[in-house]
Amino acid sequence: MSGANLQACAAPEFALLGKRGREVMQALSWCNRQTLQNSSWADVCQKVSPAVRSALEKVLASLNGSVLGREEYVLLSRSAGDDLFGLVVAADEIRRRLAGDVISYVVTRNINFTNVCFVGCKFCAFSVGPRDQTAYFLTPEDVGEKSREAESWGATEVCIQGGLPRNLPPLYYRDILRAVKSATPKMHAHAFSPMEMVYGIELTGMPVREYLLMLKENGLDTLPGTAAEILDDSVRMVLSRNKLTTAQWCEVIETAHECGIRSTSTMMYGHRETLEQWVNHLLLLRSIQSRTGGFTEFVPLGFIHDNTLLYQQGLARPGGTLEEHMKVHALARVMLAGSIHHIQVSWVKLGREISQLAMLAGADDYGGTLFEENISRLAGATAGQYVSVDEFQERIRELGRIPAQRNTTYSHYYNLEPAARREPVAAGGIA
Repeated sequence: MSGANLQACAAPEFALLGKRGREVMQALSWCNRQTLQNSSWADVCQKVSPAVRSALEKVLASLNGSVLGREEYVLLSRSAGDDLFGLVVAADEIRRRLAGDVISYVVTRNINFTNVCFVGCKFCAFSVGPRDQTAYFLTPEDVGEKSREAESWGATEVCIQGGLPRNLPPLYYRDILRAVKSATPKMHAHAFSPMEMVYGIELTGMPVREYLLMLKENGLDTLPGTAAEILDDSVRMVLSRNKLTTAQWCEVIETAHECGIRSTSTMMYGHRETLEQWVNHLLLLRSIQSRTGGFTEFVPLGFIHDNTLLYQQGLARPGGTLEEHMKVHALARVMLAGSIHHIQVSWVKLGREISQLAMLAGADDYGGTLFEENISRLAGATAGQYVSVDEFQERIRELGRIPAQRNTTYSHYYNLEPAARREPVAAGGIA
């Protein structure tokens, strides 16, 4: 990547910071595909400070993040300059040894069944009131038809989430699953965040375990580990006073895992959280994984600030910087080594070039084709709503890695021949 392209990748505030901005860009001069693809730990370790080098070499030797203590993780989270370069290179070496050179993706359709929501998250620009002219609500049959369309494009998964409207029919989530499985019996239903689960439990009056088992019996396969944001209630109260608590998120996730419903795990960064809160969040995920083994992957989600109240009210910084994007993926790979095996990039939030750089910082999965992604787009993301299988494969091969389509739980990897694949016309631009 050229210097001009690197500058375009960096957060726009660098251009406004004068000398400090130039210093930041100089400190990230290594952050380009050519340098990262041609760097090894042996090449960079001599440049890394003794404490950071010692911590990274412990994980490189054991391939298990549990060998470090919290203070060492905090030290790594504060890496800058050559120390950050070392963290990124070490993370990519750990990725190579644990996950190999495959970069995977899943063919999925995103289905947001309604944009009406009473929760009022300040970081969300997707939700509207019930009388808004853009308000919509899909019936279970509508969702089933969208799943049928997705199957005709070669999708193996539908990812189903939406707003929380008042007076939702108590068994609406169950009925969506029934409609999806009736229309497409083999489709994997990756559906309903812990926030939606808490709402469904409230509507039905059922205990957590019984509610989750009822959804599983009606077709729920896995759970998106979204609604996590930062698992620290002091931050969550600012992001959304009506959102579920950290304890509620953990209860839903752990109970789902105990019921045989696996989930993803996520963290939103680049708003008002601290590096120490990154570390605490990742340690909490690692602790849950040690008890349940139910997380399939970890997905860092960069805050998209443009159209959000959180930023407009001065309560957040303007999203992640290039330094933060690289650091969060690398830190996650190091901390979660031996625990959560896959680190996914959010291409819809990062765009093409930074997503590829994150793949050189420990990540090994591109996520889904998505088609009809709305939430990040309405917050201000410009990476588009859909990436085709051919485009994923091109991006992966540009990195010298091996593209592979996977199923939702990473238990099966396969590729469809182009002639057998009928893809939709993209609804949005390609990143």
